Amino acid sequence: MTVHPIRHATVEIQGLPVFYREAGDPAAPTLVLLHGFPSSSAMFRDLIADLADDHHLIAPDHIGFGQSAMPPVDEFEYGFEKLTEVTLALLDELGVDRFALYIQDYGAPIGLRIASRHPGRVTAIISQSGNAYMEGFTPFWEVLFAHAKDRAAHEPAVRELLTAEATRWQHTHGVPAERLERVSPDAWVLDQAYLDRPGNKEIQLQLFWDYQFNLDGYPAFQEYFRTHRPPVLVAWGENDEIFGPDGATAFARDLPDAEIHLLDAGHFALATHGHEIAGLIRDFLGRRVAPA
Repeated sequence: MTVHPIRHATVEIQGLPVFYREAGDPAAPTLVLLHGFPSSSAMFRDLIADLADDHHLIAPDHIGFGQSAMPPVDEFEYGFEKLTEVTLALLDELGVDRFALYIQDYGAPIGLRIASRHPGRVTAIISQSGNAYMEGFTPFWEVLFAHAKDRAAHEPAVRELLTAEATRWQHTHGVPAERLERVSPDAWVLDQAYLDRPGNKEIQLQLFWDYQFNLDGYPAFQEYFRTHRPPVLVAWGENDEIFGPDGATAFARDLPDAEIHLLDAGHFALATHGHEIAGLIRDFLGRRVAPA
């Protein structure tokens, strides 16, 4: 096996440093990996290493996450429209015109905005708890939707989602006992360290509030699926209580050819089923996406 080291770089986008990880031959088919809350591109380190032989991989940190810039909330328009704009600008800066998308959690409303507005650029979509249907929402979201209607009344409860206990729960809940030892404590400790930076919780509260507007985009995302029929692979934790498995199977309604796999995993399925997901991706892209 050829070793493809991961490259770590930062470029300036709209006056802000945006960090990304990259590996593989840029001449190979590109897969853009979009992380969710409360993580960063660090969640993709092992997947990048698994796929770099045959693919060109790019995994950015969203503004406010990881190693990218973290301007205060009164100096940057934190919202999913803006994060989409920055992601597209990064891909343009890197000269990446066509690519498959891997969407997880927050990566879904960003990636699906890109795909539905620029369908000719997107070769395929891989969703790992990347929601696009109302069926995917679980009781976990009740406090967040209440917060969207009345921020002041529900902010204390929502702030509980930013604690170390809640972050560890996201990484470990739904993981089968025999695979729990595969989940590195580094994952939730690193995520919490980023959340605990001064000003970051205010950023996350703003994004929690803005998430409600992603639902307005669901009809356009679903129309994109029906009209353009992108190849879609769903590799989803069946035990995910943030985005439930009904969100995975819902893709079949608009995409009868979607390949849907429910794994015995939680929200961060890569931690416990990384090699399985890498194998699914390699097979799927090899069959469903024509070489450039």
